Amino acid sequence: MWKGAISFGLVTIPVKLYAATESRDVRFNLLHEPCRTPIQYRKFCPNCEREVESAEIVKGYEFERGRYVTLTEEDFESIPLAAKKSIEIVGFVRLAEIDPVYYDRTYYLEPAEGGAKAYALLRHAMELTGRVAIARVVIRSRESLAALRVFQGGVIALETMHFPDEVRSVAGLTGIVTPELRPQEIEMATVLIESLATAFQPEQFANQYRDALMELIQAKVAGTPPEVAAPAPDQGRVVDLMEALRASIQAAEGRRGAVPGARSPAGAPAQPEPGAAPPPDGPAGETIPGVPGRVAPASTVPVPGASGPARPGPAEPAPGSARWHASIAPPPGVRSAPAGPSGQPVPAAPQADEAIPGGP
Repeated sequence: MWKGAISFGLVTIPVKLYAATESRDVRFNLLHEPCRTPIQYRKFCPNCEREVESAEIVKGYEFERGRYVTLTEEDFESIPLAAKKSIEIVGFVRLAEIDPVYYDRTYYLEPAEGGAKAYALLRHAMELTGRVAIARVVIRSRESLAALRVFQGGVIALETMHFPDEVRSVAGLTGIVTPELRPQEIEMATVLIESLATAFQPEQFANQYRDALMELIQAKVAGTPPEVAAPAPDQGRVVDLMEALRASIQAAEGRRGAVPGARSPAGAPAQPEPGAAPPPDGPAGETIPGVPGRVAPASTVPVPGASGPARPGPAEPAPGSARWHASIAPPPGVRSAPAGPSGQPVPAAPQADEAIPGGP
């Protein structure tokens, strides 16, 4: 669709440009309902009261209300632009430095005759340096910024970009505030994000609306009544943010639990294997309801959803007390060690069939 060259310093790389994306939207015609005839769009001049041919149509710019200046194709061709027939590289940057809001459309660049080696050299150099090229290009009488980067299969992709004055300012947005956030809310929101963290695999996504629309169209073509979908559940208004976070975490953990080998979110303990020994007790504190394995950092932190002051964690049993003896009692079937003078258990002497560590 476009032929030119990449201008890389004093190096010129002849290339061909191809559109990399296409619209897959379902298109409709407008019909006259009584007769189902497509509506025509006529090029009609209300001043002359007649239809006009394409040869009579010119491009005009309205500089005052109702007053125009016209431009011909020769006028557009006479504009002196170095980037008119070339992709003029002006610098190299890191890809992470470009905000996605600047991207417009993607094209593929293919080396034309005689440009294969220089094309491969530019591609390899960008791979080694980890940088993308910023360039100027004119496509269809419109100049754009562009980013050249290495894509799949060794192809250089060109992303047309908006100029800074084409990106609207955020200064007019008045609803952006910074409310006070509680530590529990921040922690639970972080856990939710980690629970939903995954690798980006675009092939897993499909246009569900378009698929459902095509099913509806096919049902009408076949003359069969389409299935009536159940109404979407009302999400309602979030009244309790903590409850919404808990429910979201539980749903995300449930989905991950159904996938073998799914990793646990960072900061959350992994689920123990069946039959594995329970983890050692952590610091005293309150368990956050609805969040598996999450413990408040200190006993003085209020429990979300609980009323009243914070409840202190259980106190350690005093040495020699009944609770202390119960906590160190061996499980059934295991010999108890005799206690020494201070109440501490004394290691039992090895039996005849027991090996002494370090002994023969």
